[in-house]
Amino acid sequence: MLATPLSKALKTTTSHLKRLKELGIETVEDFLKYFPRTYTDDRQLKQIKDIVIGEANTVRATIQSIYSKPSFRRRMSVITALIGDETGSIETVWFNQAYIARTLQKGMRIVVSGKIKYDAKKGKISFQNPAFEIEKPEQIHTARIVPIYHETELSLQKTRPGRLSSKWIRDKLFPLMGFADMFPEFLPEEIQKTYGLIPYAQAIRTVHFPKNEKELEQAKRRLAFDELFLLQLAALYRRHQYRKTTHEAKKSIPADWELIKTFSESLPWPLTRAQKKAIYEIIKDLEAPYPMTRLLEGDVGSGKTVVAAAAILHVARKKWQACILAPTEILARQHLHTLSKTLAPFEISPALLVGSTPAKEKREILEGLKQAKISVVVGTHAVLQEKVEFDKLALAVIDEQHRFGVRQREALRQQGSPHILHLTATPIPRTLALILYGDQDLSILDEMPPGRKPVETHVVPEEKRTKAYAWIAKEIQKGQQAFIIFPLINESEVLEVKAATQEFERLRSEIFPNLKLGLLHGQMPTDEKQSVMEAFCKGQIQILVSTAVVEVGVDVPNATIMMIEGAERFGLAQLHQFRGRVGRGLKQSYCFLFPSSPQTNSLQKNKILNRLGALVKYHSGFQLAEIDLQLRGPGEVYGTAQSGIPDLKMAVMSDAITIKQSREAVEKIMDSDPELKNHPQLKQKILEQENVAIDY
Repeated sequence: MLATPLSKALKTTTSHLKRLKELGIETVEDFLKYFPRTYTDDRQLKQIKDIVIGEANTVRATIQSIYSKPSFRRRMSVITALIGDETGSIETVWFNQAYIARTLQKGMRIVVSGKIKYDAKKGKISFQNPAFEIEKPEQIHTARIVPIYHETELSLQKTRPGRLSSKWIRDKLFPLMGFADMFPEFLPEEIQKTYGLIPYAQAIRTVHFPKNEKELEQAKRRLAFDELFLLQLAALYRRHQYRKTTHEAKKSIPADWELIKTFSESLPWPLTRAQKKAIYEIIKDLEAPYPMTRLLEGDVGSGKTVVAAAAILHVARKKWQACILAPTEILARQHLHTLSKTLAPFEISPALLVGSTPAKEKREILEGLKQAKISVVVGTHAVLQEKVEFDKLALAVIDEQHRFGVRQREALRQQGSPHILHLTATPIPRTLALILYGDQDLSILDEMPPGRKPVETHVVPEEKRTKAYAWIAKEIQKGQQAFIIFPLINESEVLEVKAATQEFERLRSEIFPNLKLGLLHGQMPTDEKQSVMEAFCKGQIQILVSTAVVEVGVDVPNATIMMIEGAERFGLAQLHQFRGRVGRGLKQSYCFLFPSSPQTNSLQKNKILNRLGALVKYHSGFQLAEIDLQLRGPGEVYGTAQSGIPDLKMAVMSDAITIKQSREAVEKIMDSDPELKNHPQLKQKILEQENVAIDY
């Protein structure tokens, strides 16, 4: 019955059915899963004598008179009704809704909800275009908690424009509520009892037409739990299947704790507790009979590469091979520099394989990898080309993993399913990481190595811009370097923010005429971007004017100043990433945040300043990520498409409690029934989920 086509279940037009189909709504089940986006509470009925001007009022009254007349001045029809109860009467007016005159008649009992307007010239009050409904045993549109849905235009209706309004959706959904009881229960009874969850069918019915707040919260909680539960179940089931199918890879590497101790003692600085813990977790993973899939998340400068180096050393000393892949040549070369220095005491010399590697050298590296004469290679995606063959690849370290696609990761599996360690400098709250990377184990570096000075951060008002420019010029003349970041490449008529290309010319000719400036943005050819970055790294460019392309992967210890224009256009997590580009050396570094000017109003300005103030107050990327997640939501913070953030209908990614509870429930099931043989309905559910690759 749930699979019944809407063409058979609804009495409506072809245009409406086509629009529903465009939204992916074709069956009764699809329609019942089209959940409200919000609600209005119209339960508080008032008598007419108690209504308040300017506020939403709901009254139950009798139509005392009703008439329609054309308004030639506005070219629309005007329906006027006088409605009353035992306490008084009030005029009710609807504009350009001729059908109302055919629907309502004198003597009818109706419920009206809307704001009251006072006409000073006429000295009277009236309802203006209120929602209304003929009195029923159960109201649908008024005198209740009213569901509000995403409304959408009828794009296919060319002759007469219209929309799938919330009222239309409520009218069509209400008669279908009986179908809600047909939804099968898929959550085990034990989980429902443990976490106090109402039945699934009840939640579906209640979320559309709740009787009170308690019922609504119970329904929303159950549906949110379901979404998070199924996402994490799919991830852990996927991980189990991957481990099972790659069990024969036989990459188990026994732990050598003496080697790790020697490595730690060889470093010029002590490892942080977080680094030690992460290294321990990784080495234990390498002992497992299945390939590791672990995400190492750490703030900019927290020492992720050193942790990766410990794992690479451990693998190389056991006569296996390792590779580290970076999204750009610049970052690959930085990794090469760090690894070469770190692994030198152990007589391991990493090779570099990038697009610009000379042909002869590339052939030698390829042959060395094939014959296992080279144990460690650093490179870009070029390492994943088909002609690259490893003899005994046991560990692949992938930096900034979101830059690598599924095909590239699949290419690593073709190299014998090595252990995989992902690195990311993007601060992601642990709760969100469980959702985004649920099929990976998680290690977090939440401490900074000793000796690093926090970057001094300031929000700079427009009136102090000239003074800031003068200070920056003075510091650069002392030998420092600076970044100036812009949110746009070119000027926009819509957005009142400065753009990199136009401002670059102004900065070069008017503000810093005696300094060397360079321009960097995403539309430049790759070799040109590479050339500009190399010049900046070598100190040939003193000020780098850039867009967000500089966010990840550049380490210039001499750069001590970060200036960000249109700072409110970026999220806190991204601003923190920019700030992490300075403060890499021993000198004090600075970050200046310039909000766009002018602001539209004082309220908006205060909101922006408060949000940017968090960057001044906090230096932990994880704290800022939590704040940003609460303020803007995961889609805006991380970019839904780039981060693979699922399109959730009811769950909220910042709901740490429900995420934790659903994770616990999933782990209990997977511990006792990893193949889901005793939970066929759950297995079917995750198989139905879009983009969930189960088969390996």
